[in-house]
Amino acid sequence: MSTTIANRNLKDEIRDYWSIRSETFDTTPGHEIFSLEERRAWLALLSRHLGTDQGRRALDLACGTGVISLLLSELGFSVTGLDLSEAMLARARAKVSGKGPIKLFLGDAENTLEPSDSYDAVVTRHLVWTLPDPPAAFAEWHRVLKPGGRVAIIDADTINTPPDRRLIKWLARLVKRLSRNVPPPPPYADTHASILSRVYFSDGCRPDAVAELLRQAGFEDVVVDRDLGPIHRAQGRFMPLFQRLERAAQNRFLISARKPS
Repeated sequence: MSTTIANRNLKDEIRDYWSIRSETFDTTPGHEIFSLEERRAWLALLSRHLGTDQGRRALDLACGTGVISLLLSELGFSVTGLDLSEAMLARARAKVSGKGPIKLFLGDAENTLEPSDSYDAVVTRHLVWTLPDPPAAFAEWHRVLKPGGRVAIIDADTINTPPDRRLIKWLARLVKRLSRNVPPPPPYADTHASILSRVYFSDGCRPDAVAELLRQAGFEDVVVDRDLGPIHRAQGRFMPLFQRLERAAQNRFLISARKPS
């Protein structure tokens, strides 16, 4: 009798998790964009940190179903999107077809295999919290950026509640407990918890910690931008009250930094 031994690591589990999530990813506010108001807010945020010059190249890491790739294309970037999940990429390819200079490939954000000094911008959304090795990833992003190029990291610390938002978190729990139509935990909730317990930022993706790792990787002009209110208000119109409150209690941010010229 032969025995098959699975040779899987954390990154394999992360890939499979997001492949499962691809089935419903575009149905949830906070992932897909559901209004012109939100799209304009995203474009304003990204242009604030990346500028509006035309003809530049952007690398969208963990591009998922192509939401950020499309925004970057709208801002005038020629976009390369990488994702670990072929299931995510299949949905992204269908979505971006005929909508601008966007190329999508299977790839690893910690080892892109892209040429050095080749991109004007590296952008990620909801990736850094799930990276097994952020220091290696940030060094890689520094390598592929042109001198003067910028990285923009959109993420959230969903574990540590800022002191001034603890009342909001308490209120979110109360509203959720009193709500009649709270959906059951998704089938992937245990997988999410297991992955979160083993990644680098298992105790929360704190923006100050992310910023310090970027500096250690050689970036400068590091900026933590928490002014994402217009995006969150637009998303909230499609969320139940308890979820809007939960998100309002979280520390959500964009961190940008520049590779020295």
